[in-house]
Amino acid sequence: MNPICVGLLGIGTVGGGTWNVLARNQEEITRRAGRGIRITKVADKDLARAKQLVGGRAAVTADAWEVVNDPAIDIVVELIGGYTLALEMVLKAIANGKHVVTANKALLAIHGNEIFAAAQEKGVMVAFEGAVAGGIPIIKALREGLTANRIEWIAGIINGTSNFILSEMRDKGLAFGTVLKEAQRLGYAEADPTFDIEGIDAAHKLTIMSAIAFGIPMQFDKAYTEGISSLTQEDIRYAEQLGYRIKLLGITRRTPEGIELRVHPTLIPARRLIANVEGVMNAILVKGDAVGATLYYGAGAGAEPTASAVVADLVDVTRMHTADPEHRVPHLAFQPDQLSDVAILPMDEVVTSYYMRMRVVDRPGVLADITRILADRGISIDAMVQKEPSEGEEQVDIIMLTHETREKHINAAIAAIENLAVVTGKVTRIRLEELGKH
Repeated sequence: MNPICVGLLGIGTVGGGTWNVLARNQEEITRRAGRGIRITKVADKDLARAKQLVGGRAAVTADAWEVVNDPAIDIVVELIGGYTLALEMVLKAIANGKHVVTANKALLAIHGNEIFAAAQEKGVMVAFEGAVAGGIPIIKALREGLTANRIEWIAGIINGTSNFILSEMRDKGLAFGTVLKEAQRLGYAEADPTFDIEGIDAAHKLTIMSAIAFGIPMQFDKAYTEGISSLTQEDIRYAEQLGYRIKLLGITRRTPEGIELRVHPTLIPARRLIANVEGVMNAILVKGDAVGATLYYGAGAGAEPTASAVVADLVDVTRMHTADPEHRVPHLAFQPDQLSDVAILPMDEVVTSYYMRMRVVDRPGVLADITRILADRGISIDAMVQKEPSEGEEQVDIIMLTHETREKHINAAIAAIENLAVVTGKVTRIRLEELGKH
């Protein structure tokens, strides 16, 4: 059988990794796929570098359209990133009857519905394992491995940059700004780190997982995002003393009122496996009704870990290339006409527990005022720590952990607490998830 011909758009970090993995494991991959998989054409703006990498074993061009419009190419691998040009390329490849493999989570989270509809119409596949959590086969697990389950919730550390920063802040007692500079120096964070540290990258990935888990369209615009830039050393230390770690979590949960879709710093009990994921590693906890909780851990980025996912997609597409479209696994696990339009829950309506830290004047009756405000809104306290004032100081930190309550109630309580004359500055509020009770 003739080899499948692949066109590669972008031979940067992941593209270079894909080229190397495919070349190195060619024999094994052919045995698994049933036929050879060959990259026959590569498009990259840096022609000289591309030619050097490819070494004459594939045609090289600076014009990506040449690849997309080449009738000899069966699968287009999109690794250029961004939304605009990538979207045009992918839609054109689909229109030309080519299968697409991509690692572009932003593209799918924002334009996935349009891309999948176009692919469905043309009877081609769009594979995207590399778009979420690098080399961890989480899309495959959600879409196929856990297909017997009603997925209840997913909670994931899905941004390595943020996790590295939080790990370093905890281990070395350094401030956020200092660790961010170090992450940039090591190449873990971009010169503009906004997408990573403000939770946007994690929200892209969570949107994709939520769509597959619950059979809903991509709804990135409804995701709640909150980053880690305002986290302080004190909160990390206090959380530790109370038996918790702070992680940037992506959480999506099915509730009777709708689906939660949120990314924010979260206190997790230190005894949970996911709380002990350090550095740039990723981990995703999935709770199914039949299987219970399952954990997926590994490298969430990098040349070869992501290439591992891209090449696995190439094998999948090659195997199914000649199958009837209706025999293939649907893009979002559910049949396209069976997607449900369940509402995404506004953050105000989400029910969770909370960590609060407030600085107050050390005098009698302060605590009673604060607890009364909470009690009036039906919020009960799970644990509380009051720090001793330093010598000569009149202000102390009070830390409270609450039982589960609705976010709008905690917001109202915090506003009332901040209005008390004895409370100085803002109340720090971080959400808390046990990840084991539900």
